[in-house]
Amino acid sequence: MNKNEIEIRKDVADALRTGAPVVALESTIIAHGMPYPQNMETALAVEDIVRQAGAIPATIAIRDGKMKVGLTRDEIEWIAKDSSVLKASDRDIPFILARKLSAATTVSASLAIASAVGINVFVTGGIGGVGPDGYQTLDISSDLIAL
Repeated sequence: MNKNEIEIRKDVADALRTGAPVVALESTIIAHGMPYPQNMETALAVEDIVRQAGAIPATIAIRDGKMKVGLTRDEIEWIAKDSSVLKASDRDIPFILARKLSAATTVSASLAIASAVGINVFVTGGIGGVGPDGYQTLDISSDLIAL
């Protein structure tokens, strides 16, 4: 993953450059985990908690084929409302980018993007697991592998 292909919100980029604390946040919980407006309210509340703790929040998603680190309030509202937003794990990133699609990022995708820009602290609302017949179907979330 090329760091130059990632759009970083200015305050996040400034914090990374100066060594200030930055916390990455996944976006699947916003797009696919809760209904609107609860999803947006929760996302903004979590970002506020991160700020109150002295760090810069960096919610991660892919919009129109661009990886974004540090969504704006308008982008959080977009991902909270738009039912066409896909869900991307780390293995989906190349496809989403090539097709210029939009996707909320799972833990594995968010970790991959956060790592590419140098963010080492991450918060999530939950992780994927192993399906009921995982030993036969290999239904194993890439979140587990990424962690």
